[in-house]
Amino acid sequence: MKKSLAIFCIFIVFIMFGCTLNTEKLNRADLINLMDQYLEALVKHDPAGVPLAANVKLVENTEVTPVGKGLWETATAGPQNFRIYVPDTVAGQVAFLGVIEENNNPTILAARLKLVDDKITEIDHLVIHGDTPLNPNMSQVRPAILEPLKPCDYVKREEMLKIANSYYEAIIQDNGEVAPFADDCQRRENGGTTANYDENSGEEVADDYFLVFRKMKCTEQLSTGCMSYITDINRRRFIAVDEKLGLVFAFSMFVHDGEPKVMKITGVPGVTELENNWGPFDLPAAHVFKIRNGQIHEIEAIGYIAKHGIKNGWE
Repeated sequence: MKKSLAIFCIFIVFIMFGCTLNTEKLNRADLINLMDQYLEALVKHDPAGVPLAANVKLVENTEVTPVGKGLWETATAGPQNFRIYVPDTVAGQVAFLGVIEENNNPTILAARLKLVDDKITEIDHLVIHGDTPLNPNMSQVRPAILEPLKPCDYVKREEMLKIANSYYEAIIQDNGEVAPFADDCQRRENGGTTANYDENSGEEVADDYFLVFRKMKCTEQLSTGCMSYITDINRRRFIAVDEKLGLVFAFSMFVHDGEPKVMKITGVPGVTELENNWGPFDLPAAHVFKIRNGQIHEIEAIGYIAKHGIKNGWE
């Protein structure tokens, strides 16, 4: 668990220095256009529609996948109204989190493209497969996420990366004070609000044991111990930083070994413990963090439950 900081430092170096060659002419618009071009090629099932390197590597849902297979075969429509782009002109990468169609059903996708010498050398697809209706929150992006920062709210690139990493640390340390959450910070997972839920929003949520935690602010919630069933969050890959919008995009693996069987809860009247009935599993995830004036204000996360102990395709 405590290897996370060292791993984070490695990825900081990778992003800042490892991908900067031959990308000076790329700007934000170029990278966003490239992602749109890529998504269009997916729908046409035509890899020739994008500049792929000869040795391009694609990982889809943790599996190394030949280009032309997987989502290349099943995508049926490009981005819908919900779309977030995170272009990084320093790293030469662009990330996307949004809704497309797969087999004519709305589907959540997180994607990443890496460029070297104007060719796509690495691709990620994290696809939330399914044929059930998406959460209504996936119909439109929260406006604040897409709003450019005011100059007074700018945060340096290196600090943005540290702030994003502190979110994961706050979870595994069961201490919401570790991350600089704003009071209005709201977290959504696959569209559903899981922190700072507003009962007057009209969003329908389950009336279950988690409702009391769902209503809490991010700092308060993570300090209760309700996330102590998460053993570790590793293989953190900080893919892209957009300083103009204050966005950081990251992939990670939420690891659950099934312990503890009983979680100790603090700071919640009438609740002192919760049973952990999840058992062992892992959860490949993608997150977009909105950072303004040194604080996390919005979190958009997606993920799916997978077998415990899986690799992420890049080890």
